Amino acid sequence: MKRIGIIGTGQIAQAHMKKWAEIDEVEIAIACDVDERSLARACEQFGIPAVTTDFRELLKHDDLDAVDVCLHNNLHAPVTIEALRAGKHVYCEKPIAGSWADGKAMLDAARETGKMLHIQLAKLYTDATTASRMVIDAGELGHIYHAAATEYRRRGRPYVDGYGTARFVQKSQAGGGALYDMGIYELSRMLYLLGNPKVERVTGKTYRELDMDPVRGKEMDVEEFATGMVYFEGGLTMAIVSAWAINLDPFSPSYIAGSKGGLRVDPFSVHRTVADIDFDMTANLGSVAGRRRLMDPNLARDMSSSQHHWAAALHGRVELLPTAQLALNTMLIQQGIYLSHDRDAEVTADEIITNSKSTAVKL
Repeated sequence: MKRIGIIGTGQIAQAHMKKWAEIDEVEIAIACDVDERSLARACEQFGIPAVTTDFRELLKHDDLDAVDVCLHNNLHAPVTIEALRAGKHVYCEKPIAGSWADGKAMLDAARETGKMLHIQLAKLYTDATTASRMVIDAGELGHIYHAAATEYRRRGRPYVDGYGTARFVQKSQAGGGALYDMGIYELSRMLYLLGNPKVERVTGKTYRELDMDPVRGKEMDVEEFATGMVYFEGGLTMAIVSAWAINLDPFSPSYIAGSKGGLRVDPFSVHRTVADIDFDMTANLGSVAGRRRLMDPNLARDMSSSQHHWAAALHGRVELLPTAQLALNTMLIQQGIYLSHDRDAEVTADEIITNSKSTAVKL
């Protein structure tokens, strides 16, 4: 049994705790939150035996194997780095941090301490992602030259559209808007499928155009819509669209284009030309997943969710996916879009890195 501490007991932490409750080889031994009412509710609901309002007191517990950081983006780096230096492995909510500079500092701390750092990138574990990876690894797409990462909501801005707190739409707390909050899921999945290629340059634009509640709207200073293009080493390109709110029907699913074939990720489909006939193929992903469970039930379990994968890594059964590296590369692209918007010009990876500053809250 691995014992973990959870730092933060709010909306995101609730989802984490529900998932941990499904995993019998992980126990939440202590929870921490400055909001004592939220802390008490969480401990009562999930049977957590110990509490504290000071995360540093939590880190003093020598019997903890790891901590789960469920805080707002600009708190990820300072808390994670202290936890790593306190000898704890860290599971952290996405995005990795509020800036590339802070994310890089987190990776550096993990390397220095020899501890594992895992970022919750939930879409890496879906059946659609697994099927896409199988097709790519089999060489069925040929030379991959272009991709698109799309995330859509018709009207789903946190807080201003009725759910969540104002912190989700405040740059001082969240670092960014739709691109950070939801864009990371699809961006990180596409980077994973593409082999986490090296970014060369980025161009992009962000918008906040739709009407919103006049009172709550005053709290929002981040984007509701972002778009961009990434140019990777070797000529690969990727288009990006991420919308918290837009007056359109759903976007086409993310796709990957290759010289021999293409695929859409979710819903999953493969497109090939065979015998001079163009084929558009779907698949029964449930059957694929079922076969995987029958053939290798342990692997199927350990790759069924971000939390299951983390638990398996803590027990030494699997090598941890490079989620921290994927999350950092995602952050590089996201910050590139913001910088390109501010400059109204294309920016290089070196420029993005040079201009990335810490947004971490001092504790």
